[in-house]
Amino acid sequence: MTLVEGGCLCSAVRYRMKTPPRSVVVCHCTHCQKASGSAFSVNLLVEKSDYEQQGVTACFTDTGDSGLPSHRHFCRECGSPVVTEATNMPGMLLVKAGTLDNPGEFSPQAEIYTRYAVKWHAPIAGCVRFVQAPVA
Repeated sequence: MTLVEGGCLCSAVRYRMKTPPRSVVVCHCTHCQKASGSAFSVNLLVEKSDYEQQGVTACFTDTGDSGLPSHRHFCRECGSPVVTEATNMPGMLLVKAGTLDNPGEFSPQAEIYTRYAVKWHAPIAGCVRFVQAPVA
């Protein structure tokens, strides 16, 4: 049974997840700000084995505020960011919440790298806040 589906703006990349996300996290790090073109990025933490993708993405690898590489996959046609594979989270993927067919389906539980949050963004009610990323 498919629980969650989504894709990029032009639909060249489509995905499905077999299970709900482990968590939903708002990331305020400077690299997510730049990569998303916004003040933060909303990410669904999912197991790589539960993620199936149709269509090919391009990948940009950068070293984020964690100091470790992040592999940012985006649609080669429309440029939509789709998923990030962070080396500090083996076996996990960060799916971009804005690419969900129903983007409001899951609410965030945490905000990370809040030291970089823009001043006009108020804390999200019900979210645990971390100055950096929490250590597992």
